[in-house]
Amino acid sequence: MTRPAGPLIIHRVDKSALRRAIVTLLEAELAQQTEAAEASRREATDVDSRAEGKFDMRGQSAAYLAEGQARLAGEIAASIAAFEALPLRSFGPGEAIAIGALATLDAPGKRAVYFLGPAHGGLDVEIEATTVTVITAASSLGRSLLGRRAGDSIVLAGRNSAGVHRVASVE
Repeated sequence: MTRPAGPLIIHRVDKSALRRAIVTLLEAELAQQTEAAEASRREATDVDSRAEGKFDMRGQSAAYLAEGQARLAGEIAASIAAFEALPLRSFGPGEAIAIGALATLDAPGKRAVYFLGPAHGGLDVEIEATTVTVITAASSLGRSLLGRRAGDSIVLAGRNSAGVHRVASVE
């Protein structure tokens, strides 16, 4: 979340509500992906998709698409299970960032809040008037944050140049 720099005010986020919001987003994505896979499967097996010649690949293309969409749906379902199984705990003063941590980063003129989740990074969740971005330990940001503590500084590459960010809080 981008905010003007000013006095350090950390807004506590209810991790249970955050997890519910993440799972709700993932369930909607799963429903959409499942329907898309089913539609592609129906197209692949439809009588109108039968090959009319040896170079007609409509049915086969639809089958490949259905397979990929079903695989993605399975990955989303696994992400939902991973979030539902994630123990939510509070990180105490001085504790290092690990899976399940909510980290607030400050840089000149901006503040961002990240949740280090077990899977499916890249989601932005609006919770309690705060935008939280889900990241994973597999991402470059996640790798940079793992093991860091409140007060630590990290250098993150930006679009135009590298920037120094300070870990304002870990909860």
